[in-house]
Amino acid sequence: MASITLANVYKVFGSEVIAVNNVTLDIVDGEFLVLVGPSGCGKSTLLRMIAGLEELTAGEISIGDRQVTDLPSKDRDVAMVFQNYALYPHMTVEQNLGFGLRLRKEDKVESARRVADVARILGLDPLMKRRPGELSGGQRQRVAMGRAMVREPKAFLMDEPLSNLDAKLRVQMRSELSRLHERLKTTTVYVTHDQVEAMTLGDRVVVMRDGVVQQVDTPQNLYSRPVNLFVAAFIGSPPMNLVEATVADGRVNFAGYSLPIEPSRLNGFSGESVILGIRPADLEDCAVWGTNNLPTIDVVAEVTEELGSEVNVIFSIDAPPLHSEEAQAAATDDAGDAVPLLAELNDKARFCARVDSRSPVRPGSTITLSVDPARFHFFDPATGRAIPATN
Repeated sequence: MASITLANVYKVFGSEVIAVNNVTLDIVDGEFLVLVGPSGCGKSTLLRMIAGLEELTAGEISIGDRQVTDLPSKDRDVAMVFQNYALYPHMTVEQNLGFGLRLRKEDKVESARRVADVARILGLDPLMKRRPGELSGGQRQRVAMGRAMVREPKAFLMDEPLSNLDAKLRVQMRSELSRLHERLKTTTVYVTHDQVEAMTLGDRVVVMRDGVVQQVDTPQNLYSRPVNLFVAAFIGSPPMNLVEATVADGRVNFAGYSLPIEPSRLNGFSGESVILGIRPADLEDCAVWGTNNLPTIDVVAEVTEELGSEVNVIFSIDAPPLHSEEAQAAATDDAGDAVPLLAELNDKARFCARVDSRSPVRPGSTITLSVDPARFHFFDPATGRAIPATN
């Protein structure tokens, strides 16, 4: 195991495409660090630079106490797990697991011990004589993981290893990865575009946009204290509700609503515009929970999505959609294209409330939602930065 340090790392393709822009990171020994962001943000390029599969344009990378910037991949003592498994189809599971050790000319007895240990840990014992074509997607991914584990490297580098699995199997494999990391304590850098995957796996999460690190923090802090609009809009499912608002006399006003806030919360912004953010989970149906002495808003449900334990209530408010570059950058699909918002069809912002499944709300009905101003997020419209609470 080893720490990994990136100092002022750049990667430029051609003369003007900056894929990684001045990234500095300290990855702690034994940490599970996740790189997340929309397609094209530079996360896979950064991982490949750590692995030695991509040359740096500038900067330095150290693994443990060794500076490895100019070392080839084979000399960095890291193991890569790819999205497509990269198994040899003509080899059995046992042969695939041990292939890297044979290339390194490890002792045969020691190699057999490592392969057997990894097979037992991953539950591959009954599959050792099968070939990859005879395995399910989850089994192939476990073999790919095992091939990395037998090397006992200083670090695991994983590039979207679960993206080819179906949704149920991905949840199962996330649990297995977490269990394995708790057991092995090997430093792991993991790339994904799936923020749910990032939040459930990472000790810390790095949110990237256009090659630039936006925030490095624990999953809980990313959710509760995003540093800017991009992080706020990207982290959270459903995403944060965002709307332009004004502040005056200890109240925040938007879409015809006027809600109280702590008098000191936005000192210096009185009479000015801000961007207000409200998490869907911070809106609750008063028919179930009452008001709890919180302010309320009345809205008309347009769509309800019943999820079993919760209900997503989609409704419009009397305010235009937020046209923010940061928020739009967070709302992209895997191809990097902007996801069209239904709210734009009627030129009104569309909000989501995630309420208790006992809520009687149905499409077309009016629902009274309690809101907790203590959980509001505020952002500076000029910079997109979060406005910190003043003491």
